[in-house]
Amino acid sequence: MTSDRNHTAASLPLPVEEPVALALALEQTHDVKEKVELCADSLGSSIDIAKKKIAAGANPLSVHKSLANNERVHREVQECADDLHVITEVLAEGIGEMKEQTKSALAKSHKALANTESALMTAEEEKNEAQLRALHDAATGLPNRDLFDDRLAHAIALARRHDWTLAVMFLDLDRFKCINDAHGHAAGDGEVAKRLLQHSRAEDTVCRNGGDEFLYLLMNPQGSKNIERIAGALLRTIAQPIDMGHLQLVIKASIGIAVYPCNGTTEEQLIRNADTAMYRAKQRVNGCEFF
Repeated sequence: MTSDRNHTAASLPLPVEEPVALALALEQTHDVKEKVELCADSLGSSIDIAKKKIAAGANPLSVHKSLANNERVHREVQECADDLHVITEVLAEGIGEMKEQTKSALAKSHKALANTESALMTAEEEKNEAQLRALHDAATGLPNRDLFDDRLAHAIALARRHDWTLAVMFLDLDRFKCINDAHGHAAGDGEVAKRLLQHSRAEDTVCRNGGDEFLYLLMNPQGSKNIERIAGALLRTIAQPIDMGHLQLVIKASIGIAVYPCNGTTEEQLIRNADTAMYRAKQRVNGCEFF
């Protein structure tokens, strides 16, 4: 039995990686349990035999042999107990290693989750930036025509529901391309965009229509007098000299105005009629004309 015990202890799966080591240790525990049960059966039989021999008046030598067999069985049980102790240590060590591996795996999972969330946030930011670029003019940062059309359609729906008025102003800048070509977009487009935004309210929209043209959506302007006042202020602001150090640039603008609903009830009608009024405004001294 001792040689079996040494073989069992020597073959314990200490170097085997989890969870195989735990599985083998559990299997060996089952084998030892069967051995203990066999020893218990053998011990019970030996005791019964010894009792019968004593009752039958057997000689002491025969009884002694039965008791000696009991001692052998006791030793086997003790050896099994030693095997179980070794196996228990293996199981404890394996469980500890599994806990560490689980802890490490959880830490890696948390890190991977954090990296995934960071990647998703970056992707969302990039998507938002791409959408922002797609709806804004690269030279000025103003909304482009697509965004202006969308906001105008929304404004018309609100005006129809709340019985508001709207004004679309079409601005054209005289000889503006020459300024951009000679002095750069910062002096031309950028400066005009900045001045237009100075007069716009949060609910209004200023758009670069392309080239030397700009569109201005004025929400619920409260009458033609107020529209004319705002347009006049825009003309004066745009006409202020741009200081280039060695010279000053002066930009002249013409503004055509179409009012919802009397000058149009759709986006196309309002922009087209404002454009028509702008061409008439080029013939006027003050540069502003209603459709």
